[in-house]
Amino acid sequence: MHAENLDLNLLTVFDAMFREASVTKAAQGLGLTQSAMSHALNRLRAFFDDPLFVKVGSRMEPTRKAEGMRAAVVEVMTTVRQQILAGARFEPALARRTFTLCMTDMGELVFLPPLLERFKKEAPGCSLRTLQVPLEQVEGLLASGEADLAVGSIRAAPEGLFHQRLFLHSFVTIASARNKDIGATLTRERFEAMRHIVVSLTGHSAESYDKVLEDQGIRRTVAVMTPHFLMVPLLMDRHADLLATVPRELAEVFARMGTVRMFEPPVPVPQFQLNQHWHPRFHHDPAVVWLRDVMKHTFEHYPRITTQAGPPARKGARAKSR
Repeated sequence: MHAENLDLNLLTVFDAMFREASVTKAAQGLGLTQSAMSHALNRLRAFFDDPLFVKVGSRMEPTRKAEGMRAAVVEVMTTVRQQILAGARFEPALARRTFTLCMTDMGELVFLPPLLERFKKEAPGCSLRTLQVPLEQVEGLLASGEADLAVGSIRAAPEGLFHQRLFLHSFVTIASARNKDIGATLTRERFEAMRHIVVSLTGHSAESYDKVLEDQGIRRTVAVMTPHFLMVPLLMDRHADLLATVPRELAEVFARMGTVRMFEPPVPVPQFQLNQHWHPRFHHDPAVVWLRDVMKHTFEHYPRITTQAGPPARKGARAKSR
């Protein structure tokens, strides 16, 4: 018995026979005639010098040798389906894999609930994992395949990655619901007089909306700077004299908890583009293409956002199709 003489297609016959316990049903499942199935089974028996499956009543029961082979055959078939065939075609309904996304804790609040709902319906065997890593590590994680996508602002995107707009988000200022000193609107004077929580992923305050406020001469007293958006309502619950300016989507989540009130900032703050980013190595990977499509179609009409998702593009380059 030489391994090179074994037709690996026969392993699918063995697997089907074990599952169906019937030559007829196994043949139907593989799209073979009963005659072709019987011929393939005879080849298996000759190669392994064992009947493998014998008639017991109305079923074809495995022999002891077939029982001993079962685990190894299943492992081979699973590897072929998940690691080889899946690379050529991705079938979300049948797939079993974990998708990894780089995002902030704010991103988790905004993206995970709708994504989990989509996965439950379309890819029940797949799961999601999130990573919060320093910006300088994102490109390496995407290049190595340790992460499939990164979600964030175009201003912070590493060079060399593809990106695609998901939606635009605006900013609002929030205050503790226990703060009774603020009326229906937040004046510039009140804004500048109060202490602020600044959320910064890099430890610098001059990012996105922070830079806009500074450019318009807004003076703020920073009480605390943190990389974690989820710290904002917790700090405000203990310190009612604090303000924070955060993306509207996040503020609405906090407001639903009943812990904060929302206000328009005292000066206009432009909307910022939120994108998904991926590495060119995986631009045509079927599983990553599927994930990007799920992200785009789930969030291009995100509540309160009227703009549509744009085509994918390299940073600083013309748009490219996926």
